Amino acid sequence: LAALRRNLARVRAIVGPEVAVYGVVKADAYGHGATAVGRALAPLCDALAVSLVEEGLELRAAGITAPIVVLSGYYDRHHSEVLEEGLTPVVYDAGDLERFAAAPVRRRGRSGRGPVTEVHLKIETGMNRLGIAPAELPAVLAQAAALPRLKIAGLCTHFGSADAVDEGATREQVALFARCLDVARSHGVQPRVIHAANSAAAVRFPEARFGAVRPGLALYGAMPSPHVACPGLEPVLSLRTRIMAVRDVPVGGAVSYGGAWRANRASRIATLPIGYADGYPRHVRGAEVLLRGRRVPVVGAVCMDMMMVDVTDLPGVAFGDTVTVLGSDGAERILLDELAERAGTVGYEILCGLSKRVPRIYK
Repeated sequence: LAALRRNLARVRAIVGPEVAVYGVVKADAYGHGATAVGRALAPLCDALAVSLVEEGLELRAAGITAPIVVLSGYYDRHHSEVLEEGLTPVVYDAGDLERFAAAPVRRRGRSGRGPVTEVHLKIETGMNRLGIAPAELPAVLAQAAALPRLKIAGLCTHFGSADAVDEGATREQVALFARCLDVARSHGVQPRVIHAANSAAAVRFPEARFGAVRPGLALYGAMPSPHVACPGLEPVLSLRTRIMAVRDVPVGGAVSYGGAWRANRASRIATLPIGYADGYPRHVRGAEVLLRGRRVPVVGAVCMDMMMVDVTDLPGVAFGDTVTVLGSDGAERILLDELAERAGTVGYEILCGLSKRVPRIYK
C-alpha cells in the first residue's frame, strides 16, 4: 500500500497541483482488491472511478464515502439506487438523461448535492465505443437544458491510442474533444470538471489533462506500453506461492496434460498450487518463476489449479519453499510486462485475471 501511495504521488507530481486525480479502482482495482485499495486511495484522491454500478456499491458497502464516478455503467432501471448511494454516473446515452432526471430519490447519498441530479456526459471522439457523437451533441445539450432537475457537472471522453507509437490519433481526439467543449459552453454548460486522460495520456499528453486525470495502471506500478515512460513507479503487487510437491521424472517422462513437455534428462519437477483458475495464464511460452533467488522454467501445460517447474539445477528444493511468480527474489525480478509477453497478452489482463480465490495480504 505504501508503493500505491507513492505511485499516486508520482502521478500528481507529473500532472501538477491544479489537476484533480480520479484513482481508477475498477475490475477489483486491477486485481489488487478494490476495498483495500479504495480505502488507501480515497483520502488522497479527488475521487475514485469504477466501471460498473456494482463496483461502486461494493465500495459504499465497505464504508468508503469519497466521491465515486461510474465510467461506463449499464444503469438498466436502477437510476434511483445510483443517486441514493451518491455515485456520479457518466451518461453516454441521451435516454439516460431523462431517466436520471425523473428518478425518484428517497435519500441523498454521501456526495449528494440537494434536489439537482448531477451527471457527467461522455463524448465520443474516435474510439467508437461509448459516448454522444459530436454531431448529436447540440441536440443532446438542448435536451439536458430542458430538464430542470438535471445538471451536467462533468464532460469526458476516452482515448483509444494514447500508448501507441503514433501520437496522431490521440492528438486528433484531443482536438475534437476541445471543439465539443466549445459547443457545450456555447449551450450554457459550465462543467465543474473535464476529464479524459488515462495513465498513458496523463503522462504523455499535457494538453489532455484538462481538469482531472484518470490513472489506473500507473497507480499499480506499470505502464501500458514501452512508448510511455513514467520513471519511479513501483510494482504494488507481488504474487507468490509455495511448493506443494517435488518428484523425480526419468528421461522421456511426460509432465502435465497432453505430455507436450518431456524430460530430456533425469529431472526434478516441483508442483505449485497455482493455475489458470487463479489467474496464471495457461498459454505461457518460455515463462519462469523465482526460487531461492534464481530463475527456474515453467514446464508442461499450466493446469486449472496447478503448474509445474523444473528445479533440477537447484539442489535442496523442498516442500513449502516460497516461489515468486511476480515480483522480486534477491537480485532477480519478474515484472508484469515479462509475464504478459510470455503469455502473448497485456499486463492489464494478467492483473485483472487474478481470481478472488487468491488470498490478498496487504502491508
